[in-house]
Amino acid sequence: MQTTLDLLKVGESATVVDIDIDTVPLKLVEMGCLPGNPIRILQIAPFGDPLYLEVNGAHLAIRVETARQILVEKSAL
Repeated sequence: MQTTLDLLKVGESATVVDIDIDTVPLKLVEMGCLPGNPIRILQIAPFGDPLYLEVNGAHLAIRVETARQILVEKSAL
């Protein structure tokens, strides 16, 4: 099932399907947020922003508005 990254819950994993290259920061792409790579939500801040992720073995925080630009396919578990 495809969805956007901001709709995943803590602990859920997915595979990146597509990103909006015009709005997603280049640094995020350089760190491995590319189609085909696994991504997992580690934590969500108390007020819902930012999201703490694991992408390609790297841990990073991104804003919810950026996460809305990342299309993912949920892992079936």
